[in-house]
Amino acid sequence: MEERQLAALALLSQRFGTVCAELGERFAAAGHELAIVGGPVRDALLGRDVTDLDLTTDATPQRILELVEGWAEAVWTIGIDFGTVGLRRSGHQLEITTYRTESYQPKSRKPEVRYGESLRGDLMRRDFTVNAMAVRLPEVDFVDPFGGLEDLDAGLLRTPAPPEESFGDDPLRMLRAVRFAAQLQFRIDEGTRDAAARMADRIAIVSAERCRDELSKLLLTPQPRIGLEELVDLGLAAQILPELPELRLEIDEHFRHKDVYEHSMTVLEQAIDLERERGMEPDLVLRLAALLHDIGKPRTRAFVPGGGVTFHHHEVVGASMSKKRLTALRFPKDVVAAVTKLVSLHLRFHGYGSGEWTDSAVRRYARDAGDQLERLHVLTRADCTTRNRRKAAALARAYDDIEQRIERLEREEELSQLRPDLDGNEIQEVLGIGPGPLVGKAWRFLLELRMEHGPLGKEAAAEELRRWQAEQPSNG
Repeated sequence: MEERQLAALALLSQRFGTVCAELGERFAAAGHELAIVGGPVRDALLGRDVTDLDLTTDATPQRILELVEGWAEAVWTIGIDFGTVGLRRSGHQLEITTYRTESYQPKSRKPEVRYGESLRGDLMRRDFTVNAMAVRLPEVDFVDPFGGLEDLDAGLLRTPAPPEESFGDDPLRMLRAVRFAAQLQFRIDEGTRDAAARMADRIAIVSAERCRDELSKLLLTPQPRIGLEELVDLGLAAQILPELPELRLEIDEHFRHKDVYEHSMTVLEQAIDLERERGMEPDLVLRLAALLHDIGKPRTRAFVPGGGVTFHHHEVVGASMSKKRLTALRFPKDVVAAVTKLVSLHLRFHGYGSGEWTDSAVRRYARDAGDQLERLHVLTRADCTTRNRRKAAALARAYDDIEQRIERLEREEELSQLRPDLDGNEIQEVLGIGPGPLVGKAWRFLLELRMEHGPLGKEAAAEELRRWQAEQPSNG
């Protein structure tokens, strides 16, 4: 190892003060092995910050509990069925996992977990060599039986075991490969890529929840496009997110339109750039919406005589498709609802035409976006991928104006709390009626007036409501 790498491992041990030394000595005194393993070792060697520790041992979970009793300040056993005990000491969180192997039976959606017997065997069952390095405690000895350090320096993802065996034991590792390719900006070893491409359909055995979690982690990396393109190229997207490769529409030379797949990737990249410019944290909802906003296009494409192409109502179709796919992947209901709303509204800005928006149109835009307004601002701006600088600048100026007007109306009218000038009880009093469907109809009428004209005041609203009542068919 180079001096910088030795220093990194020393720093890893020092970062956690006496915790590593104390715990290592505690296990050694009881005749057990203990080692820091996986991500913390990799990240330390990459010069990244390490906040939590993953450790592995030959001690069983019950024995781990006995060994940390009275030393750990808190212990949790939520992962004990998989051999993992969590604990906290001196402000540090640690997870200790018994050496193990795990594999899927051909028709099972849950992996079988068995305890292993050696550190080498435990490292061999890990996903990639860069995650199969360890530091023995308390002596701080570096362990790298599969060339992980060399692969780390080369920026290479390779499985410790033959890839067919590794992916056969846990097909989720194929998704982890594309996620780490994006997260670390590494390339996937050719043999590993070939095996993943051949075995892509094996991912069907993995639960939707595990696939969802890997997809989410991928989208939240600094450059998810790297992993998404691998996902498509290896045939994995066809298994978990088939709408993505379907965006690769065949381009007919006589009917010009943008490459929808390329456009969607660019929109995702631009949305991420805008997140950073606006000081936003990586936003899963926004990134899902950017990726999926045009998935309705393949199903709505129509060729127009003279060389045109239309995608009428692709935002409506796309919203329905997004809801169905994200629900199948077991995303939380609030995430599904938010992404669906954004996809359905992503064309709204263009739908008002190039003319000056009325205050009414601005109110409706803000009202319909609701709590997704800020994300809709970002998505709409990111959706402009034209290379025509004049056109792009004009669209940006137009949207600047919309945002400023929404802010002004928000200050003046509290758009986020937009309500009619009269509440339900006041409507009943003005109309001389009791509770019933007519109250709802009247409320919606007043809301439309409020959207169209701004605040009316209670007297003017009551007068308009009486006029509306007189025009209803039942009163004719």
